[in-house]
Amino acid sequence: MGKTAFLFAGQGAQYPGMGQSLCECSPAAKALYDAAEAIRPGTAAQSFAGTPEELKRTENTQPCLYLVDLAAALALEEAGVHADAAAGFSLGEIAALAFAGVYSAEDGFRIVTERGRLMQQAAEAADTAMCAVVKLDAQTVDRTAKEFPQLYAVNFNCPGQTVVSGLRSSMPAFQEQIKALGGRCIPLAVSAAFHSPFMAEASAAFGKALSAYTFSAGRLPVYANLTAKPYAAAQTAETMSAQICSPVRWQETIENLIAEGFTDFIEVGAGKTLSGLVKKISADVRIFNAENAETLADTVKAVQESC
Repeated sequence: MGKTAFLFAGQGAQYPGMGQSLCECSPAAKALYDAAEAIRPGTAAQSFAGTPEELKRTENTQPCLYLVDLAAALALEEAGVHADAAAGFSLGEIAALAFAGVYSAEDGFRIVTERGRLMQQAAEAADTAMCAVVKLDAQTVDRTAKEFPQLYAVNFNCPGQTVVSGLRSSMPAFQEQIKALGGRCIPLAVSAAFHSPFMAEASAAFGKALSAYTFSAGRLPVYANLTAKPYAAAQTAETMSAQICSPVRWQETIENLIAEGFTDFIEVGAGKTLSGLVKKISADVRIFNAENAETLADTVKAVQESC
């Protein structure tokens, strides 16, 4: 029998109303949101009724997405669906580590709130942007990005999809070059050049903030964006901080999980972006998602029927 991995959604998947139906159907999800409200009042209201513009601000996006990601995973576990490993895309990694017990859900919320604040500061320091490039291989995208001032290939998502971040002023010419090469650029709903050198100061400050926390080995492996391999307990803080200004090796992460015998992948949190990426990486695995009461129930039913 194959193994199951929970995949925690990342920034850009946010939308008003996320998490609300999970709170209504899952006591575990409700308890998580209640605990978060005691730490950062108003987060539930932002998640359930905030405007798209409000939710796009990194300082809001990150705590709100952390909650819906973790709430969905806790609701699945509450319903009897368990994971053998976890991985999170960028921000999602913070929720994945909390789910694995590397730190408490409450500490994870404090950590992600500080992460969002620091990354928002970095976002305001320069006029930057991100876009996904499709229809071209990663090597071509990486090589092309290097031809333009302060552009970087940062997210290696799946075959034919690579994300570039950097100076907004460099984007138009880059996009024209990508079009000439047969590719297409899709702007992303984020507010900064994440996973690039533009995040170096945020990464350093985040590393200092993490010194206030204690980390355990966790109850299941969490695959890191930085290495595409499970977190090493002794290097948790260093890996978490370096992730902010380093590329996300998502395709390699999924390929490593498959090589380790993982056959079922359940995306937890907002949207189905990661489900789509996994489908492009392998046609030989099963993919589910849980982001609200309806998809939670569908996934629980499908998993139970397959046992």
